[in-house]
Amino acid sequence: MKDNKSPEKEEKQEQKVQKEQREEKKEKPKEQRFIFSNAYPAVVEEIIGRTGTRGEISQVRCKILDGRDKNKILRRNVKGPVRIKDMLMLRETEIEARKLTQTRRG
Repeated sequence: MKDNKSPEKEEKQEQKVQKEQREEKKEKPKEQRFIFSNAYPAVVEEIIGRTGTRGEISQVRCKILDGRDKNKILRRNVKGPVRIKDMLMLRETEIEARKLTQTRRG
């Protein structure tokens, strides 16, 4: 009878070990790596106006501080609160926003 129990015990122990190994693998979080694109700093020099259907976008004039287009002044659309002398990080510095049209109603 002792011979019959030992293989069963060994199987149970092996199953326990395998289960523990699986749990260890689950617990270890995978390393997360983020890939960021290059961004160029720009400083807001002038707030031109508001745009968008609800006025949620501000059109600003900003000066590029670094990169290929250093010292170039661009017109850009910015979502969210913005003030003069705020820093923007621009992913690209080649495309400029369209001028705001001054249409008066009423």
